[in-house]
Amino acid sequence: MSGILYFVPTPVGNLEDMTFRAIKTLKEVEYILCEDTRTSGVLLKHFEISKPLRSYHLHNEHQATEKVIADLKNGQNVAIITDAGTPGISDPGYLLAKAGSDHNIEMICLPGATALIPALVVSGLPNNEFLFAGFLPPKKGRQTKLKQLAEEKKTIVLYESPHKINTTLEQIKEFFGEETRASLSREISKKFEETKRGTINELIEFSKSKTLKGEIVLIVNNSLK
Repeated sequence: MSGILYFVPTPVGNLEDMTFRAIKTLKEVEYILCEDTRTSGVLLKHFEISKPLRSYHLHNEHQATEKVIADLKNGQNVAIITDAGTPGISDPGYLLAKAGSDHNIEMICLPGATALIPALVVSGLPNNEFLFAGFLPPKKGRQTKLKQLAEEKKTIVLYESPHKINTTLEQIKEFFGEETRASLSREISKKFEETKRGTINELIEFSKSKTLKGEIVLIVNNSLK
């Protein structure tokens, strides 16, 4: 019989967000795929998990997937984790899930940490329907994507890095309008967790007034003007 492929969420900030089931699963698989063995090594040491780590990231996932599928077909149980959050959500994991589906491998994704849901809930913006857009294209296609999103009436969830957030906020103002409502959350579940809500102009002023650090989740709604 083929093995099982587990997608295991890891904390986005606070190690106490790790679930009992996630720890148990990681202790039982043959080996664990991870983005960075150093980062994941700290996590495994903290929870006293002694399993081999294998690199699986955006630069080697095409080559590594074939070997993982072969191991699964040979009956090995394998887990994939990322540096933080749920594998496959703006992180490596999709290609492996597709390959698992193509080869009829049993796959289980554990519920657990992800940055987008806490940020969406505390944004105060409508969340009965929302569009998760992840990271905007870095250059090519960025304006096209922003024009497309500007027509969206649902609440939009974006990920952004600290060094690009000012540019992104200015572009949202340009394409969405200056009365657009938004919420910016950073350092989710960490000591300096912070959320700022308001118009896009207010968020621009906030972002430029300080040096933001950590992963940023930006929630935008273009229908509440």
